[in-house]
Formats: sequence, C-alpha cells, structure tokens
Amino acid sequence: MEIEKPTATGAVAAVEKRIFLIINCIILAIGNCGGPLIMRLYFLHGGKRIWFSSWLETAGWPVILIPLIVSYTRRRKVDPEARLILMKPRLFLAAAVIGILTGFDDYLYAYGVAKLPVSTAALIIASQLAFTAVFAYFLVKQKFTAYSVNAVVLLTVGAAVLGLHTSGDRPEGESNKEYLMGFFMTVAAAVVYGLILPVVEYTYKKAKQAVTYTLVMEIQLVMCFFATLVCTVGMIINKDFQAISGEAQGFGLGVAKYYIVVGWSAVIWQGFFLGAIGVIFYSSSLLSGILISVLLPATELLAVIFYHEKFQAEKGVSLFLSLWGFISYFLGEIKTSRKEKMKHKTEAQLAHQTATAEP
Repeated sequence: MEIEKPTATGAVAAVEKRIFLIINCIILAIGNCGGPLIMRLYFLHGGKRIWFSSWLETAGWPVILIPLIVSYTRRRKVDPEARLILMKPRLFLAAAVIGILTGFDDYLYAYGVAKLPVSTAALIIASQLAFTAVFAYFLVKQKFTAYSVNAVVLLTVGAAVLGLHTSGDRPEGESNKEYLMGFFMTVAAAVVYGLILPVVEYTYKKAKQAVTYTLVMEIQLVMCFFATLVCTVGMIINKDFQAISGEAQGFGLGVAKYYIVVGWSAVIWQGFFLGAIGVIFYSSSLLSGILISVLLPATELLAVIFYHEKFQAEKGVSLFLSLWGFISYFLGEIKTSRKEKMKHKTEAQLAHQTATAEP
C-alpha cells in the first residue's frame, strides 16, 4: 500500500502534514465534545428514541459530498480524465463492513448516553483507549514506549474508577438496573470502537491502491452510509419514523428546536467520525484513540456547566488520572521526536563526512 501524504518534499511536506493533522484534530475535538452534549440534550428534553439518536450519529454523511466534489473539481483541472470515484471494490467492501460494525456501536453508545450523565459516559468512553492499544498492537504492529503504555494504563484506570461508586450519579427516576445497563452498554461501545480505529488503519495499510485524503473521505462516506443503513433498519423495526412527529410535538424546547437539535446532531457527529479517520491517516489509530480519551475533560466541564451534572470525588479522581495520562503520552512524543531529530542529524553529518572524505 502506498499512502500519499502532501505532495511537497522535505521540510515543506512535514509542515503540511502537521497542518492537516491539526485541522483534523480540531474537527475531531468539536465532534467529540459537541456530539455527546447535543445527544444528551435530546434525551433530557423528552427524546426517547435510541435507534433514532443512533441514526443521527452517521446520518450526516451527505455533508462529505461537498469536499469530495471540490476535490474532484480540482483534480479535473489537473487531469481531465481524473476518476470521479477513487475507491476500488475491495476497499469499498472493507469500508462497508466497518460501517455495519459502526452502526451497532452507535446504538450501544446512544443507549449509554440515554441512561447516563454525559460526564459519566465520557469518562467511561475513555477506556476505549486500552482496547485501541491492544487491537493496534496485533493489527498494525503499533510500537509502544514506556510513556504511551503509562498513558493507556492511567486513562483506562481513570475510567474504571467510575464503576466503583454510582450513588448520586443516577438520573432522577432511573432504576439501578437501567443505570447499570447504560454503564455496561457504554463500556461495550468503547470496546467496539476500540476495535474500529485500528481496523481502519489496517484497511489503509492493506489497500491495494494509493491512499490519499480524498480516498479517506470516500471511505468515511461509505462507512457512515452503511452505519446509517443499520440504524435505519433498527428504526423501522422499532417504528421510530412514525414516532418522530409526535415526539417533536412533546419536546421540552419546542417543535422548531427539536428539529434544530436533531439536525445539528447529525452534522456535529459527522465531524467526529471524519476527524477520527483523518487523524489515523496523518498519524495513527493510537493517537486518534488518545485524542478521543483526553478530550473528555472538555466534555466533562461543559456537561457540568450546561446541564448542572454532579461532580463527585470519583469523577475528580478519574479526571486527574486521565489528564496525567494525557501529559505522559505527549511528553513521550516530544522525547521520541527529539531522538528522531538527533538521529537524522547524526546520519546527515556522517553522510556529509563520508562524502567529503572520498578522494
């Protein structure tokens, strides 16, 4: 497989790669923080349809058509015979399978958010990093340092702390059984998404064609289409389509705001998925998983501010461990980057000395 990074060479290519990585990190951050908050808003004001909220996580896939059309237009200017669709059948099939898996993961996550406060669900989802790390090790031979292992352990323990005590965190009127079901469904969602991220990276590596960012967007579109298809089947069986108009009438914020909430939910979640696979493309599935985990402090803080959720000692400990893990990982990345620079500098100096020593 050939992964086509920015076309410039040397230092310029590295700068472009870093810029695109940062852009995708920002897109991921908006989706990762905004998605759970707007989904919880739907449930807090009378929304009850879990398959419908799952459907909204990927139903915004037509948005990706806009940058794809722009990309095709630009390619046509350079090459009049440029293909409209870059994806080959083999890659299409792989993206479809990942999309189906994503659809079921959407349901698990939506169920958890329906039963748990956003702050709790966000902290639990941080545990997906451990599963991402394990699957990345076996699927894409991800290399680990003492710092990255420490980060994985801390972020995972931080999420596990929440399972030790749940009193005072349960939404009003919810039974212990419902709360625990939400807890375990969210853990299951973390496991499944922990698998999906390395599988996407593995798909890039095994694709028998050049992988560009345009192709990455095509993969994202196919994944989201099939995930939406899975949730559409769930909605049909659960008769969610017939219930939407009635649910809108009884929505606590009004009918107009009901449709605004569900519309923006679809758009914001699309940012999460596009950002996640973009980070994988420009870096790795492990970094994507770490970013998803370390963004939880922002989600936690926003949930406490906007929804007045309780902040117990367990959440404080979990948050501290997660931030510690975040710092550990990036300290390791900084040290590794410095070592790589020193290595390249030494190699360049040796090459120069060898060249000047030759008669």
